[in-house]
Amino acid sequence: MKNIRDKMDELAINGWVKGMQLKVKLEDIFTQKSGEGFVDTALKILISVVVGALLLAGLYTLFKDTILPTLTQKITTLFNYQG
Repeated sequence: MKNIRDKMDELAINGWVKGMQLKVKLEDIFTQKSGEGFVDTALKILISVVVGALLLAGLYTLFKDTILPTLTQKITTLFNYQG
């Protein structure tokens, strides 16, 4: 009977120690002043989306106005060879 009581006391003490360790860890997490906030992350995502859209719009305009007409003209002259 004493052996069972000793084991139960040991389990209770171990549980209390683990609980206190978890409490200290959670207090440390919740009281930290550093880190990255939601606003910072949202701002980074917004900037990357805007820059990506501008880049795609620029490439689309470049291909539409400059590259594709020149490419079409060169392919047409290549296949209309009258040699």
